[in-house]
Amino acid sequence: MTTFLVTAGMIILFVLGIPVGYSLGIAGMLAYLNELGSRVNIPMLAQRMQYGVNNFLLLAIPLFILAAKLMNTAGITTRLFSLARLLVGFMPGGLGHANTVASLIFAGMSGAAVADAAGLGQVELKAMKDEGYDSEFSVAITAASSTIGPIFPPSIPMVIYALVAEESVGKLFLGGVVPGLAMTVALMLMVAYYAHKRGYPRAPFPAFREILSVASKAVLPILTPVILLGGIWSGVFTPTEAAAVAVAYALVLGVVIYKELGVADLGPIFMETARETAAIGIIICAANFFGWLLLRTGLTNQVATGITQFTTNPIVFLILVNIFLLIVGCFMETVVAILIVTPMLMPAVAKLGIDPIHFGLVLVLNLMIGLLTPPFGVVLFVMAGISDVPFERIVRATLPFLIPLLAVLALITFCPPVVTWLPKLVMG
Repeated sequence: MTTFLVTAGMIILFVLGIPVGYSLGIAGMLAYLNELGSRVNIPMLAQRMQYGVNNFLLLAIPLFILAAKLMNTAGITTRLFSLARLLVGFMPGGLGHANTVASLIFAGMSGAAVADAAGLGQVELKAMKDEGYDSEFSVAITAASSTIGPIFPPSIPMVIYALVAEESVGKLFLGGVVPGLAMTVALMLMVAYYAHKRGYPRAPFPAFREILSVASKAVLPILTPVILLGGIWSGVFTPTEAAAVAVAYALVLGVVIYKELGVADLGPIFMETARETAAIGIIICAANFFGWLLLRTGLTNQVATGITQFTTNPIVFLILVNIFLLIVGCFMETVVAILIVTPMLMPAVAKLGIDPIHFGLVLVLNLMIGLLTPPFGVVLFVMAGISDVPFERIVRATLPFLIPLLAVLALITFCPPVVTWLPKLVMG
């Protein structure tokens, strides 16, 4: 009965438009009251929520959000796009390729799809519009390429997964390198197809002097992922400390070197970061209590037992999980989905002998695809906000770009070494 109340209450509150964090908290609280009645322990409720954010690892989230906002405001994204344009702009459909490569580079700094879509996306859409690309294609490749951000390290969703699954953030970050590169190549192949079909323009091959000029302006931002990932994997600093380094580096670039970030800009940036962090914090608190309640009811063990009774084949299990997560991604925000689904599935993952690093990448990529699917695809709404293309047309234009992303999902699902090879090589 408690499980039914939790699930039904959450769905009803979602449908009524109650914010996700409050929906989780209210549904969990009602089920908790129903279960214990007069024996309810209100302090326990508060403690379970507080436990959700009492983790040093979570400090990485607001710091990575802040670093991305500083980079967007300091003109760093513009320099990155200029470099990407120089590297691949001479190919047919050059700006589409540049869009994808710029997302890969920015992924090594922000770790969030929405930051990529909202910040880098504005630069990319303007450039593509100026060169005559149709709006639907421009919006679609911008939306699709933004999903590289949480796969290629660093990654905010992977930090959340590491917290819930109690796995190594460093190994998860390493596991995302090859899939992130594979997504980039797959999307560039899709761009090449459209460029051939529609005759999109290409830029002339750049002169050596132009290469030097653009590269010299972008070399310092390009060092960001090298510093962050090198520091994490070498053990110089933790992922949380790496996020702090990213903030400090972005401040130095924006304020001291490029001088495009003033004191007046910092207040709004800090406020936006605080608002987004508070929203995520509320969700984590409520989801922690929600997950604890599901554990009390025995639902997680029931799910694990049911799955292992249905199949003991890891591949069949992963196929079913992919279908389930693709549906979940259509309706649930990424952080919430990770916090709710991970505790339910990890016992089955352990029983079937699936590598949790491999499973984490499968989980996150599924949910990234969910950012591009209606009715609640967050990136689709971001694109509608920064472009003049109606939401319905954005959905239609983006659908074909799900094909290369699903192909990469199939690759990492059926070929675990694509994910696990690099972590084992570097970290053992």
